[in-house]
Amino acid sequence: MKAASIAELKKGLVRLEPGELLDACLSLARFKKDNKELLTYLLFLCHDELGFANSLCAEIDEQFSLTPNAHKKTLRKLIRWMNKVLRFTKVKDTEIQVRLHFCRKLKASQTPIRSSKVVVNMYNGQLKKVRKAIEKLHEEIQREVEREIRELEL
Repeated sequence: MKAASIAELKKGLVRLEPGELLDACLSLARFKKDNKELLTYLLFLCHDELGFANSLCAEIDEQFSLTPNAHKKTLRKLIRWMNKVLRFTKVKDTEIQVRLHFCRKLKASQTPIRSSKVVVNMYNGQLKKVRKAIEKLHEEIQREVEREIRELEL
């Protein structure tokens, strides 16, 4: 995700109501390093969660296309990035969609998952985070996602 320029952020801040502006500033205080990215999300992307999730999935696709045989270091970097941008959203559907997409891409890639215990643990860690996220969703959605998780399990 590319951060908007200061001018674009300023234009977006001007349009906010005082209560929304206060919420944005409080969130900004929580994420000190990533202020511009968080403001970009709050001002321009949070209204289109599906688009946001799709852009994250596209970024994952791009990373896997650059390194089809990803190493542990590359996967850790991608997971760190994914965790960082998923902190911005409070929508569990977005988190589930992105994490499952990562698992699908990793499983379909040329990366030898089973040959490295570290990669297996990273993969299973993502599935575990998806299971934790679905606890707060409707039972039908839980069953559907759980079925997909079972298909992805090693």
